[in-house]
Amino acid sequence: MKILDNHVHTHFSIDAKDTMEDVIKRAIDIGVDYLTFTDHLEYNTDHFSLDIPQYISKIAEYKEKYKKDIELLTGIEVGYQSHLNKEINELLNLSQFDFILCSTHTIEKIPVSHKEYFEGFSKEEAYRKYFNSIIQTNKEFSNYDVYGHLDYINRYAIYEDNKILYNDYRDVLDEVLKIIIEKGKGIELNTSGYRYGLNAIHPNIDIVKRYKELGGEIITLGSDSHRAIDVCADFDKSYEMLEYLGFRYVSVFKNRKCEFIPIYQSAYHTA
Repeated sequence: MKILDNHVHTHFSIDAKDTMEDVIKRAIDIGVDYLTFTDHLEYNTDHFSLDIPQYISKIAEYKEKYKKDIELLTGIEVGYQSHLNKEINELLNLSQFDFILCSTHTIEKIPVSHKEYFEGFSKEEAYRKYFNSIIQTNKEFSNYDVYGHLDYINRYAIYEDNKILYNDYRDVLDEVLKIIIEKGKGIELNTSGYRYGLNAIHPNIDIVKRYKELGGEIITLGSDSHRAIDVCADFDKSYEMLEYLGFRYVSVFKNRKCEFIPIYQSAYHTA
């Protein structure tokens, strides 16, 4: 049986507090086999947020220290922005990663997590702008493996009802999913939606169902933990969804190559 978490943050991310070693110890305590660090690469006004050489060095140190207890993998979460395409690619190509997770956190230099992003837009306009930005990202950026929390926008929306119904955005969501599949990339099941009070996984079940219908196969599981205690949180719900939809595998990336792990060989933990 294998337990894995492919989206984990440490003190190397500005919005996380626990040290990398604290996160590792928590993962070992709950029996995790594969733990992929994905600290944030974001652009903050005039600099990138992550000291990549120091980050990779620290992971390498702990890989050796804990090699008998857990397999640690070197990942990164890229908060992609179109005007930084060249700089992002250069930074990624300077280092060896096991896994690159691409996410949309900022559009036209405005964070989606800020109220400002939604001001002046109807819910449909704001959401379509977000999904179209993911399509544009995929047209110009290929240096990633899996796209993160596809419906992240409903975490921060300011409308009376923030839910995303697949049928309301069928055309643009199908285009998002098709371009990800055509590029040979995957999507993640991100359980942080439960911790944000959404009572759902990112993306929601209807989007994941459509991904499978369109031929999508690559699925990673991520807690998006920003605290050690949240590693593998609510993964039972991810596996229930996958089994209900008929998925047979979950994925882990090593040296940028996807490995499929049969679900019956996987185990899950609820923190």
